[in-house]
Amino acid sequence: MTLDNPDPRPTRSGDAARRPGPGVARPGRVLTALAASACAGMAVVIGVSMSSGGKAAMVMPLAVLGGVAVAVLAMTRFAAYVMLMLAVRSCVDLFKLSGPTAGRPDVDQASRAADLSTLLAVLFLLAAGLWLAAQLRRDGRLRGSPLGWSLLLVAATSLVSALGANTPTPSLLEALRIITVVLMFVVLEQLMPNTRAVRRFLLACYASLALALGYTLVMSLLGDPPSEVKGSFTRISGPFSQSTTFGRYLMFMVIFGFAVYRYLDRWLRGAMAVLLAFSLVFLLLTNTRGAIIGAALGLFVVAILHRSKRMLVMLCVAAVGGGLLLPAVADRFSQLADAGTVGGGPTGNTLAWRMDYWTQIVTLANHNPVTGIGPNMTQRETDEAKKPHNDFLRAYVETGLVGLLAYLAMMLMSLHTGRLALRRAPPGSFERGIAVGFLGCAVAFVAVSAASNVISNVVTLWYLFAFAAAASTVAYRSGAGTRGAVASPGAQPAP
Repeated sequence: MTLDNPDPRPTRSGDAARRPGPGVARPGRVLTALAASACAGMAVVIGVSMSSGGKAAMVMPLAVLGGVAVAVLAMTRFAAYVMLMLAVRSCVDLFKLSGPTAGRPDVDQASRAADLSTLLAVLFLLAAGLWLAAQLRRDGRLRGSPLGWSLLLVAATSLVSALGANTPTPSLLEALRIITVVLMFVVLEQLMPNTRAVRRFLLACYASLALALGYTLVMSLLGDPPSEVKGSFTRISGPFSQSTTFGRYLMFMVIFGFAVYRYLDRWLRGAMAVLLAFSLVFLLLTNTRGAIIGAALGLFVVAILHRSKRMLVMLCVAAVGGGLLLPAVADRFSQLADAGTVGGGPTGNTLAWRMDYWTQIVTLANHNPVTGIGPNMTQRETDEAKKPHNDFLRAYVETGLVGLLAYLAMMLMSLHTGRLALRRAPPGSFERGIAVGFLGCAVAFVAVSAASNVISNVVTLWYLFAFAAAASTVAYRSGAGTRGAVASPGAQPAP
């Protein structure tokens, strides 16, 4: 990859054919819409029939059939394939055979390797690797950015650490999942040469939100809301295996959605308003403190950068209203001040527990301070069998000093990309909404990572770094002649 801004003008006759045009974009959107609709219907059917058992027997035939169809799409229309992955990834955990892995060091690795999410990750690695190799051979280079290089360093350190782990299999699986996130960012950087392409991929991201919310709403109306019971709380988990994953996914979607809302066409604003309203409600119902705080922080950044007093007032009203209408949320936060319930269980002062747990696990890195004990190995090396709940500490313990430096570089480059995009985005443009949205997401990511396992939620990172790739387009290509494609004709900022 190169760090220079690519010239969008064609350098040879074949380049014109490679640029996305209406004839290519329309089939991609149609295929994505049809596949997403099928996924929505399938998700509801599976959710209703899941209680009858036989999950593996139901999932495997569907996985084989879907895998063949997706593989054909990946080999023929790669951009449409990536859009499809973004659109349906939020519902893939419905097919999960291994179940939640948090706090389960003895989870069956064979069943986890057979999960649809793992199979799709392998397929994506193969398809993306072949496609990137073809692009490199044809053009002689790939578009790149400082954030892309820092992500590649994170992937490399994870892989090296996994090879030296005491139990390589689960560690290598975790490294593979991290590599898929990195490849998604690298691929999207190539597929987003201008803002028109960015809009298509962002539409696929919010199609995934529509699927996730639709599944959760339908199941709730049927009297069987997707949820998990943790201690004295019932927490909505949506199509994911854990409520915390659903909460962090909604956190990023809400922050970015509010940022771009004012720059959307009128009919898209209506659809986005509905999605954001349900997202806020379900975010509170996940009762995930880190995600709620992260969303509030990210929305505060968005409100300040947009200079929107109305949004600041809405934040205050939502905070007060959420506490009054959902007492469980207020009770959950009140536990942080309860010194008598310190613990790492489903309820209690988990912040105090985490600080104590951090002092215990930091010594694990003494075995190999350079490359660490291997990704996903902390819960296998401690009696409590829990993840670090701090991604900075986790980077040090599991990938060593080298991995920590790579992780810090990724964080800094994320903030730098958002800030550079904000500086280069034309005022009052859709590009500015992208820059503000990603900067808000990046701030929330850094803050929540200090007390959570965000890096473990690979599904949420797909969408975070899809937003990052969009911001990278604004930051490194907005000055190369693409400003004419900033927003759709007639799209004006909402008041």
